Amino acid sequence: MTTLESIPPRLRARRAWTALALGVAAQTAGTLFVSTPAFLIPLLHTERGMTLAQAGLVAATPNIGMVLTLILWGALADRVGEKWVIAGGLALVSLATVGALLSHGYLELEAFLLLGGAASASTNAASGRVVVGWFPKERRGLAMGIRQMCQPLGVTLAALTVPVIAHSSGVSAAFVLPLSLTAVLAVLCALFVRNPPRPPKTAAAAPSANPYRASGFLWRIHLVSVLLVVPQYTLATFGLVWLVTQLHWGLVAAGVLVGIAQFVGALGRVGVGILSDRVGSRLRPLRWVALSAIAVMLLLGAFGAAGWQAGAIVLLIAMTVTVADNGLAFTSVAEMAGPAWSGRALGAQNTGQFIAAAATGPVIGALIGLIGYPLAFIAVAAFPALAVPLIPSPSQERDEL
Repeated sequence: MTTLESIPPRLRARRAWTALALGVAAQTAGTLFVSTPAFLIPLLHTERGMTLAQAGLVAATPNIGMVLTLILWGALADRVGEKWVIAGGLALVSLATVGALLSHGYLELEAFLLLGGAASASTNAASGRVVVGWFPKERRGLAMGIRQMCQPLGVTLAALTVPVIAHSSGVSAAFVLPLSLTAVLAVLCALFVRNPPRPPKTAAAAPSANPYRASGFLWRIHLVSVLLVVPQYTLATFGLVWLVTQLHWGLVAAGVLVGIAQFVGALGRVGVGILSDRVGSRLRPLRWVALSAIAVMLLLGAFGAAGWQAGAIVLLIAMTVTVADNGLAFTSVAEMAGPAWSGRALGAQNTGQFIAAAATGPVIGALIGLIGYPLAFIAVAAFPALAVPLIPSPSQERDEL
């Protein structure tokens, strides 16, 4: 049976970096589709008369679709491999995007957003699995940090394109770019992604391979990630709206700032991934990120209450900090789950996160409507505060490995 070690180093490196590059591009395209509705909120809110809670529900619809299928896509990747899960899922996203582009009513639009979100979950479940499969442990922090750039990169692309396109050509036109990218990448992934070697079936099928029965480690990481995703999606969903409605920025300028913040956040994920390789722990940097998230949300609330324009800089820092945890938690889950369970474990990881993400739009939108942005930002700081004591210690991490 072919093993990772039996493949020549140059060929192994080429396949690993090809899988990483296409995995990043694939999930970036999927994230662009999922993020597009959030950048339609200003038009839905100010021009269509929708409340923030209603517009937040529209933005959350793709995430709801993802929640329904993440574990299923992960189980399919465990069974048949990553290549066709990624390529087939992207093809389905492109079909749903066609429906969203051609839809006329908002109920019809939401139906296609739901279907597209369900299909885009394929890249979340499988692209991380293929990276862990091809890269050795001592380079996974770097590799997964690069892979985790896809979410902020997708949001960056949405921030820079959706407001401009929607303002000039309408809501439907905003889906042309995600349609093009998902269709092209479906073909490229089908042609060039290679599944990593798998362990012998006898080892993978051992009863002791179920990591959820051995300890509560994975459950704790899942819960920590759910808590840390709330400030991330609060800012991703309402950061642009806050700049426009509270600091009176223009829509395009606000989109550029959010895009810059997401891009810097993407680089930050690579940085913390490298840091985790160097310190030999995913969880120690994860704790630092959680503590930083508390601080930046409190600062954002204080600057928002004062109405200072410098709050835009705090927003940029906050959006950078609050996306930094994903790669650390994701890598930790994949390593602890092992190759036989990583697809399902990563699916469960993403399911919890996207349940929280789907709830964040309408719930935080309603909270902002009730108490205003500053107090809502301060309230959101409670979520990373709850996460800190739940993060396992580095010694527990070593014991599990």
